[in-house]
Amino acid sequence: MGNRRRVAERRNSRRPVVIGGVIAAVVAGAGVGAWALSAGGTDAGDDARTTAAGKNVKTGPLSATEVTTAAERFLTAWQRGEVAEAAAATDATAAAKALLTSYTEDARIEDVTLTPGTRSGDKVPFSVKATVVYEDVRKALAYDSSLTVVRRDGDGEPRVGFTPAVVHPDLGEGDKLVTGEAGTPPVKAVDRDGGEITTAKYPSLGTVLDGLREKYGEKAGGRAGIELRVVRGKESKAKKLSDKTLLELSEGTPGTVKTTLDPQLQALAEEQVAATEKASVVLTRASTGEILAVANSGHGFNTAFQGSLAPGSTMKVVTSSLLIEKGLASADKAHPCPKYFTYGGWKFQNDDKFSIKGGTFKASFARSCNTAFISQAGKLSDDALTQQAQEVFGLGMNNWAIGVPTFDGSVPVQSDAQKAASLIGQGGVRMNPLNMASVAATVKSGTFHQPYLVAPSVDDRELATASRTMSAGTLSQLRELMAYTADYGTAAEAMAGVGGDAGAKTGSAEVDGQKKPNGWFTAYRDDLAAAGVVQAGGHGGETAGPIVAALLKAGG
Repeated sequence: MGNRRRVAERRNSRRPVVIGGVIAAVVAGAGVGAWALSAGGTDAGDDARTTAAGKNVKTGPLSATEVTTAAERFLTAWQRGEVAEAAAATDATAAAKALLTSYTEDARIEDVTLTPGTRSGDKVPFSVKATVVYEDVRKALAYDSSLTVVRRDGDGEPRVGFTPAVVHPDLGEGDKLVTGEAGTPPVKAVDRDGGEITTAKYPSLGTVLDGLREKYGEKAGGRAGIELRVVRGKESKAKKLSDKTLLELSEGTPGTVKTTLDPQLQALAEEQVAATEKASVVLTRASTGEILAVANSGHGFNTAFQGSLAPGSTMKVVTSSLLIEKGLASADKAHPCPKYFTYGGWKFQNDDKFSIKGGTFKASFARSCNTAFISQAGKLSDDALTQQAQEVFGLGMNNWAIGVPTFDGSVPVQSDAQKAASLIGQGGVRMNPLNMASVAATVKSGTFHQPYLVAPSVDDRELATASRTMSAGTLSQLRELMAYTADYGTAAEAMAGVGGDAGAKTGSAEVDGQKKPNGWFTAYRDDLAAAGVVQAGGHGGETAGPIVAALLKAGG
């Protein structure tokens, strides 16, 4: 009862939001006060329109006063614990009220102080300082968030556009914050040499550690502690996002989970992606499937394992294996590469509209000629590429068990123009660096080995398998194509100096609304296979290529 009494007292406190050292005056739960004077910008006059029912609806850009007033009303009410008033200041009253109530009752967060930053257009950043209280344990909580003011549907009144991320940036739809005894004990993840894996050492691995805890926390023999964590809802679980610890109030006893990560290669992967925005990379051992390194320059979503992106021309590795098996292409035989090719009502072209006259399939592969592949679409069944990806490369069946959540690729059955686009890694085809590293590994080793981060012997799980392998002739030609591309094709510059038994393929995947394509690169060297993507980076040979090549060189 003591805790609930303290919460009630704090809810009734009348502390206003403190903005830039100035106390903002709040009258009747709203008002601009001193904040509007310090927010910057000038007021634009409100536009308005009249509905058929004669109701005046505000329209047009929001003025500085409207933004600051709406934001101040929301933040001040939230800080005071006036949940209903704060929710009413948003465009989603019911959702806001439920989450803000949970913020106090489930997350047990008290003494909230919200400090707005400098407004930028309709967006207002703010910092949160509070205390998490569980029985007799108290711990400070601090984080940054932001809100955006919008015009409410119906009347155009300025309101805070409510999403769970306003309350905490790690929250998605259906997620909530909970403080209590963790349902899952913590784990101490270690690399292949026994060294502890931490986010301080490897910033990319936060989501990986969350996944390892979810999978192995109870099996590893640890004991749960008290913590504030994000508990995922249906939408986040559908995206394979794990619960996330935000604050540890009392330590649990971790169990130990050994991974296949190589500490030197992981450190290098972190270093490589840190220099490039939106970069992701995975390095595996081709003969076993062991994951030696994984890194993302953005430390939130794990694009390397869970991304779902069009792989562009790196998919031509899979398509080439299909065409060779079907007798529709052969490495050293003549193959058409026109400037344009129309199929299914779409006119396809090559990058810079080039063509190759009298060239071989190997030349088309090395230069990444789109029309060389599109021209064969009419000779293939709608499900041919789907079957090849599943049966030979183990892709698209959602059955990989690497030790943490993954997206295992998707090659849907398509027809007409979409079928043709799939042959060059566009259309409905979706992959991530883990998938494409596995493709390179399959070519190098000759058979699909499901990648894994935790050895299957740890929990007796079964790894996914492919139903068949490529013929020796097909495999030999595919290796010849990738080796030639690494030596003389679009991958040559990035692969210079890699040495050994090496092969590669570049890719550029067009994305609607992006000025530059996503740059892809997949390659192998001896018993190593890797793939990377740089989103909106441009050509894969220039962006993802150097990242992949650096890891292949270091792991030799």
